[in-house]
Amino acid sequence: MLAKLSPRRRLRRHAVAGAIGLAMLGAALPATAADDPQPDLTRFYRQKVVWKACEGMATPDDLQCGKVTVPLDYARPGAGTLDLALARYRASGEKRGSLLLNFGGPGGSGVSELAFSDDDFMDLTDGYDVVSFDPRGVGRSSPVSCGNAPYGGPGVWAGTDETLRDPSAVLRQLKAVAEECAKRSGPVLAHIGTVNVSRDMDVIRQALGDDKLNYLGFSYGTRLGAVYATQFPDKVGRVALDGVDTLTESLTQQGVTGAAGQQIALDNFLDWCVKDVACPFGQDPRTAREEVVRLVRSMDEDPVPTAFSGEFTGQDLVGALSQALYSTDTWPSLERALASLVEDGDTSGVEAFAAGGFALPGLPQGREPSADGGLVDQEDVPLDNLTAALIAINCADDPDRPTARQITANLGRLRAMYEEASPVFGRFRLTQVLLCYGRPKGTDFIREKVKDVDSPKMLLVGTRGDPATPYRWTVQTAKRLGPSAVVLDNKGEGHTAYTSSKCVHNKVDAFLLYGTLPANGSSCGSENGEGAAP
Repeated sequence: MLAKLSPRRRLRRHAVAGAIGLAMLGAALPATAADDPQPDLTRFYRQKVVWKACEGMATPDDLQCGKVTVPLDYARPGAGTLDLALARYRASGEKRGSLLLNFGGPGGSGVSELAFSDDDFMDLTDGYDVVSFDPRGVGRSSPVSCGNAPYGGPGVWAGTDETLRDPSAVLRQLKAVAEECAKRSGPVLAHIGTVNVSRDMDVIRQALGDDKLNYLGFSYGTRLGAVYATQFPDKVGRVALDGVDTLTESLTQQGVTGAAGQQIALDNFLDWCVKDVACPFGQDPRTAREEVVRLVRSMDEDPVPTAFSGEFTGQDLVGALSQALYSTDTWPSLERALASLVEDGDTSGVEAFAAGGFALPGLPQGREPSADGGLVDQEDVPLDNLTAALIAINCADDPDRPTARQITANLGRLRAMYEEASPVFGRFRLTQVLLCYGRPKGTDFIREKVKDVDSPKMLLVGTRGDPATPYRWTVQTAKRLGPSAVVLDNKGEGHTAYTSSKCVHNKVDAFLLYGTLPANGSSCGSENGEGAAP
């Protein structure tokens, strides 16, 4: 699924950066033929994390930072290394080990997310050091980048009339974007993707001193957790997955699902907005929907000048809406940001959403790639990480690479299918999918191998009204994983449930802290006020 950061309860108030790259998988599979010699990873598994005060960004006083070193290429561990940034809150109760978090994305900085997660995870410190990390290619961990235009600029917007008239021009531009990503990203680019990040997590587990991995993953982080359980079933401890991702649908299918889900979320937001006289789209829901479509189209034709990114297009606005609509908690801020855009031409509010809720000023648009694999300073993380690393990792995880002839033949049909799913999000989602063109084919490991997992029980939480990871994915993934999967049905709204549902929060904590699993198929009801507009 695309763009699936776990929602926070308010806008993040800090500057972040991220980076992007393409998505070559490269030497990622965890095993070779039985009689082949295995690479020696001893030195990586012998390290221990040295924790110290965090530097380079404003963080809570009780947050500690550290790093682990992993091979650039697990098949050739002598060919280079990468440092991965870690952060933790120490256990306040009787410690039973560490709990590793992944907040989703893909492309989200776990260190930054943990630093600004309010008190959402503090109950878990009753039994764990709560730890998160910046995966390879993300944040301070050898960030990949595509420069100023991670989507390639207006020339590659999918599904426009101009695109349909001359698909070959767009394909050439897509290849140019891929080349720019490769140029800016450095050696990590060839080894990005979930299969390698899962292997990194096992090194982190050992460096933290844990015999088993205890893990809480959100959205994309559920894909990562499922891959880990497949690669290291005997190292699985207590694992909870919230907002469960698909393991089998193609990026094209995921894009249509995402467009439809986000259109529903937008409609719900507008139904709420028009009840307020300050809503910039008036007080009629149907008119408001039409006004949003007109706004996007007009900004595509005539972008709004901005102080930081030059121009803000309609597709940039759609990207901002994609991030903003994952939680009803952001609706008041989104309404104010849209009012500033419509009434004053001020893009700063929606630009913050486009960057995932992070502040924008002063961050670099690109940098020279690092060759030594060391951590980069926070201020040197490129601005395009959240957007472009998402595309890079999704492409690395997907084996489908339609040819130029296939894309040209199917583009009109795809546009119709995506725009039927959403007149607002359709083109944006189709563009994200097509950006895998010109990049190396991704792995088939997830689609073919992640199934029938022989691990301890894992808790899977699916939310009925989730706009990004539909409940049916929870059911499908649970069936694919086999008897190890225990499903908790959350009858609420919004993307992921741990930070919004007291019932889900308590059941996940009971499992992670005490090993108490709910019955398979049990549910959490929609609580009073839960999922409702602020």
